[in-house]
Amino acid sequence: MQRRSILKAIAGSAAAISMTRAMRLSGDEPVTSAGPSPDETFRLLDRPNGKIPVIFDTDIGSDIDDTWALLYLLRCPELDCRLVATDSGQGMYRARLAAKFLQAAGRSDVPVGICPMDRDGVGNQQDWLGDYSLDTYPGTIYDDAVDAIIQTIHASAVPVTLICVGTVPNIAEALRRDPTICRNARFVGMHGSIELGYDGSPNPARESNVRYGVEPLRKTLAANWNCSITPLDTCGLLSLDGARYQRLTSSDDPGVVALMQNYRAWLHRVPWLAVKPDPDLASSILFDMVAVTMAFDESWFKMKTLPVVITDDGYTRVDPQHGRPVRCAMAWNDFDDYRDHLVERLLIS
Repeated sequence: MQRRSILKAIAGSAAAISMTRAMRLSGDEPVTSAGPSPDETFRLLDRPNGKIPVIFDTDIGSDIDDTWALLYLLRCPELDCRLVATDSGQGMYRARLAAKFLQAAGRSDVPVGICPMDRDGVGNQQDWLGDYSLDTYPGTIYDDAVDAIIQTIHASAVPVTLICVGTVPNIAEALRRDPTICRNARFVGMHGSIELGYDGSPNPARESNVRYGVEPLRKTLAANWNCSITPLDTCGLLSLDGARYQRLTSSDDPGVVALMQNYRAWLHRVPWLAVKPDPDLASSILFDMVAVTMAFDESWFKMKTLPVVITDDGYTRVDPQHGRPVRCAMAWNDFDDYRDHLVERLLIS
């Protein structure tokens, strides 16, 4: 494939990592540290021109919220997107979609990794994607997203935040190949349903990223790093409408225009919505955007550390005896202010 770069192992390189960190990442000692905390990563913003390096692990091309979240991530000055790793199968479709969208948004500097598992098939945004080829992407394409995740974490001189908004087979496989990534990364995910279900139901649900990824998520949460999630309790309530949404539909910003084109193409094909929103009036539920925010700011949320277990049938339960401590965004502090923030960020050119 033209312009495809093969990612080289650069962990331990003096040019990229200090000697102390290189020794700590070498794998010569057992993994004992819980890895960087949210506060440690947030403090990166206190440096001059400080940003938080992030990897966006996404099943983009199924639900449209991944596409919204990607544009939002690109517009957040607090975040330095080091890699978009496509996840959950249909690897070529998802990588092509991510690459075309990045290019449309003017961010072809961001590398794209292809899910190494199942690569066949297309999805709900294929009409917008058309016959776009990865050969035309000006940036870097990695054939193995898992290897790209591992090496991107090791190459960073400061902690990396993994923003994971799919069923996380990439993350489980990365941990299997190299558990030392926990030392220089933390996990932020859109996963679960603890007290509220879909549409604010008082009955917790088998949230899709958990239901279809029970074992990968169990392995991810069991790893020796800090884990934070936005369950449906917060992210399941998020959509945009009214004057906020109209600011987006009237924008001529190329990234926003591409987003709205994708939204309409997705609505045309999506099979699971009993009642589809009017794309002129409102968005669908924007679950994944909350995980992006949690990579750099938790002030909009009421956070609780809860002992979480994943059941065999895909529920996210609180279990004081067997649960793994997970930092959970359980409610909103200022929901309207947050939605204003999202619109302002999406419109940053």
